[in-house]
Amino acid sequence: MPVRKRHTRNGSENYDADDEKSMSSSTKKLIVTKPKTSESIIVNSPLYGFLSPFKSAKSQWMVKYIVILFALIIRIVVSFGPYSGEHVAPRFGDFEAQRHWLDLTVNLPISQWYYYNLEHWGLDYPPLTAYHSLLLGYIGWFIRPEWFQLDATDGLENEELKFFMRFTVIVSESLLYIPAVYYYTKWFNKNMDILNKKSSLNQVLSIAVLLFQPTLILIDHGHFQYNCVMLGFALLSLDAMLNDHLMLASIFFVFSLTFKQMGLFYAPLVFAYLLGVTFNPFNELLYNIGVFKSRRANKFDFVNLFLIALATVGSFIVVFAPLYIFADDGQGFANLKQSILRIFPFNRGIFEDKVANFWCTTNTLVKYKNLPVDLLKLSALGFTVLSILPACIAIYFNPIKSLLPWALASTSWGFFLFSFQVHEKSVLLPLLPTNLLFCYVNDDELFQLLSWINNIALFSLGPLLKRDKLDLQFYTLTLLSNWLVGNLTPESLLNNLRSLFKSFFSVAWFTNWIIFGSTIGAIVLDLVPYFVEAPANLPDLWVVGNITLSFICFSIFYLYITYKTCALAISS
Repeated sequence: MPVRKRHTRNGSENYDADDEKSMSSSTKKLIVTKPKTSESIIVNSPLYGFLSPFKSAKSQWMVKYIVILFALIIRIVVSFGPYSGEHVAPRFGDFEAQRHWLDLTVNLPISQWYYYNLEHWGLDYPPLTAYHSLLLGYIGWFIRPEWFQLDATDGLENEELKFFMRFTVIVSESLLYIPAVYYYTKWFNKNMDILNKKSSLNQVLSIAVLLFQPTLILIDHGHFQYNCVMLGFALLSLDAMLNDHLMLASIFFVFSLTFKQMGLFYAPLVFAYLLGVTFNPFNELLYNIGVFKSRRANKFDFVNLFLIALATVGSFIVVFAPLYIFADDGQGFANLKQSILRIFPFNRGIFEDKVANFWCTTNTLVKYKNLPVDLLKLSALGFTVLSILPACIAIYFNPIKSLLPWALASTSWGFFLFSFQVHEKSVLLPLLPTNLLFCYVNDDELFQLLSWINNIALFSLGPLLKRDKLDLQFYTLTLLSNWLVGNLTPESLLNNLRSLFKSFFSVAWFTNWIIFGSTIGAIVLDLVPYFVEAPANLPDLWVVGNITLSFICFSIFYLYITYKTCALAISS
């Protein structure tokens, strides 16, 4: 899983930043990383070589279609492989869970959705997941009613059903996540002219790098889930914020949160930004006491604040109201309460399975299952709040559009590392805003760190994917994604080695050694289980090694992205 560093460059500086509509157009600026080259840093990569013939074209629509089509082909190829729990009775895995929810919602009234057969993949996601399952279930039932015969079809496995279920994920991603990626890169290319020239090829490169990242592909189209829906809504919310459609942003974010509760990873930051652009009575005070170097007007945009609140509350009501309206007589509130208890299962413990966060990693030293649940909940809450505060404060006092992906990355990594009941697949949430930073296609140092943390995230998912017998897909996409952006070229690999012996004891030198050492460690820990069986008294030895190394790397990256967020905010 090598990463690359082609050029040696100085540390980045920042321009002043863009505020919102309340500022005059003449003062609007954007925080950007100071251009270090006039070309994309992947100019020597196979991906750039494939796309460069289209550089002079006036319209890039054809090449955008080609990139998206190629991304879909990769997803289709991965979907031909095994899925979670295939042939593993009696509970099977996430594929059966998703199929069961289609089965359940089609055959039962809404009043029973959150009560029925909780031992066999009982519904434990918010209502929008259930409505999505209901829609897909009706389509599937129309095609093959025998796929959805409640209880009788538990654990059903056949190629036709597999094709249908896989196809629903591809369609869901095509309708939500891929358009959201397109609109983000469009905004970025239009407003963040980091190469000092407007070129749609830059947008195409960004789309390609974002869509070819293997983690989401392997989890949704290999393991089998619908994370693309939650992430698509979250990214559409970000797109709406960037285009000043704050009510629409609120609606999209509620949809993300009510599709999967893990959308909470983004919630504090989204709240801080929306509040920061509408209500901030502290600006003049902070200027008077010397915190701000330039005068800023207080913000009292009560109209937009009210509309945002109305859109948020209204969206929650629309999503949850059917649980109340269609409950059995007098059981509306009981039905709502049951859904909340299912959505937030504190009784399952502070973590589930092996995940590279603080609690699971330190569980080798402190057995958290022996501690009171209330204490664990408060501890997780305290650590999580402390980890997200810097970015939330930064975005509240500096509600700058270009700062959003940095701040979202910081808070979501904080949630992943410290919050309650995190799964290994939840790493997809911090990776979304992290990968949006790939759009800074001229920043070699940033690109190096982003490539590294994506490879470490993929490494952390290795035990899960190999348990699903997705070894071939795992290694193929790891190599393909790194090869496409030029991380595996001889020049890149050679420069990586040379950088280890330059500028001794500088920040860059320490960074290069951290990346090199952790990458070698990840490769060794990933391959050694194929050749050396873990000792009988330590059956999880290699998995614990995996999560420990991953946790250390994630923590280092969290500190970096949080520092960068605060530095960019201060420079504004």
